[in-house]
Parts: sequence; structure tokens; C-alpha cells
Amino acid sequence: MMMAGAAFADVLASAREPGTSRFSATGVANALGIRFQDLAALAGVHRNTLRTHPESPRLQSVLRDLMRVLSAAAAVQPDTERAFFMVKNEPIPAFRHKTLLQLVQDGRTDDAIGYLESIGAGFVG
Repeated sequence: MMMAGAAFADVLASAREPGTSRFSATGVANALGIRFQDLAALAGVHRNTLRTHPESPRLQSVLRDLMRVLSAAAAVQPDTERAFFMVKNEPIPAFRHKTLLQLVQDGRTDDAIGYLESIGAGFVG
């Protein structure tokens, strides 16, 4: 059985742009199972930016935020697949039934991580 940390470490490695210190939009989209245009909308950039300007500071900032939330989710939910499902799909009553992915899109990454940490500590949001 693979440990949660190892599974997330694999996702993190696959999300890296080979030969660089930045995230790959393709790798992150694949890890989350979302379409390129949805990732672009989430990041607030044009779809072509993912391909033509992967180094875009705005894009890289959102990719880092996504990976932070996925890391926090993997710490709470050892099954990486379930953790990613939770981030993408689970509505959270405390945040007007938005998903963690929607919180990242709204620039509320720290709120999303705080929520996940509260779950990990045994509190329910």
C-alpha cells in the first residue's frame, strides 16, 4: 500500500515542468483531471497562455496555490484520488457551498487550506 505522502509526492513530481523550477500547466490539469480551458479560466489567463507563456507569473502563482491546496487535502485524506475529488467537487457550507477549487479561483487559497487544516484537527466546517 502506498503512503499518502508518497502518492502526493508523485503528483507533485508529475506537475513539474521538466528541466525547470516551475509547474507544468499540462501536468497540473492532468493531475486534477480538468480541461486546459478550465485551468485557464481558473487562473484568469487566456487558454493559449498555458501553452505559449507557461512562465506567466499569474499562471504560476495559481498553479502553486492549487498544489498547496492539493497538498493540504492529501494530508487530510490519505487517498489522493479522494482528496482531489474533494477539492474539485465537495461544496463547503461554511463558504457558501463553494468548492475548494472555487476558493482558489476567488483568491482564497489560505481560507481553503485553513479549512482543510481544521478538518485534519477534527473540526467540521
